[in-house]
Amino acid sequence: MNMDIAAVNALPYEDFVDILGNVVEKCPIITAAVWSGRPFLSLAALEAAISEFIDALPESGKEGILRCHPDLAGRDLQSGSLTRESHEEQAGSGMGALNSGEASRMARLNQEYKERFGFPFVICARMHDKENILRQLSARCQNERAVERARGIEEVKKICHLRLQSLVLTDNRV
Repeated sequence: MNMDIAAVNALPYEDFVDILGNVVEKCPIITAAVWSGRPFLSLAALEAAISEFIDALPESGKEGILRCHPDLAGRDLQSGSLTRESHEEQAGSGMGALNSGEASRMARLNQEYKERFGFPFVICARMHDKENILRQLSARCQNERAVERARGIEEVKKICHLRLQSLVLTDNRV
């Protein structure tokens, strides 16, 4: 679906949240909160409103957003219970086609990461292939919690940006 920003602005609350509610994984409350900021002058203004909402959250709220993300190549992918967006993003990066060694390494690193930080590893899978994701996951396990929380939120914003671009036309303004 590609709507222009005028069509987005005209959406009733329920439709706005239904259509845009997963631009931040499993966090429709964010979309619900920014709805009242309409009209948005552009897609960039809508994206900025979402980013500002996220940035205003306490650290515990940011970690909550991170916890809404599934493990890469984890049980949700294997069971088919990922959101449509996450499934497409993980499949596109090769997460569904890991060999047994890669799958074992991914599972071990995901567990290590979650034990260290208390939230899952988040990376914009559409911007990386499986080799790069594994490399980043391994390297980021060494970071400090505050650094990793901030890095995860930046990745959430990249995911949001790409998801918004798939829903809203980018070359128009109100």
